[in-house]
Amino acid sequence: MFVIEKPKKIGKVAIYESLLMQAQGLFHDENDMIANAANLSSLIYNSLENVNWAGFYFYKNNELVLGPFHGMPACIRIELGKGVCGTAAYTRKSQVVKDVHQFDGHIACDAATRSEIVVPLIKNGELLGVLDIDSPMVARFTDADRIGVEKLAEAFLKSLD
Repeated sequence: MFVIEKPKKIGKVAIYESLLMQAQGLFHDENDMIANAANLSSLIYNSLENVNWAGFYFYKNNELVLGPFHGMPACIRIELGKGVCGTAAYTRKSQVVKDVHQFDGHIACDAATRSEIVVPLIKNGELLGVLDIDSPMVARFTDADRIGVEKLAEAFLKSLD
């Protein structure tokens, strides 16, 4: 049985270091993409404060398709270049959006979402999808979150070897 260790009120760097260690423990001896995506989305959703959605979209047939997640039901398919997830996938760059209502072309899957961070998943030069985290708070995500989530995404990708 795995027990999620909720980080105490400490700095973001320490929170993400704790999450990274827990994620690596979950990934130990497991390389199934769906299983590891499900566990990582659960870990993130249940560990970070002020998060209302955490999950994956996988790149299939030139679009993003919903993968494992935690939160309210979500959009199933997203075109590359559309919304925050599609933009991250298309540009292959992490997106930190302080207010999704100010993001041109935002796709509102959950009306409660106000800010979002999306990290593209790229392995051996190939786009596998994106890791997406939403919050009901404006400006919930900072550069420290981007760095932390990118490290979690990197650990996820490494687990697929």
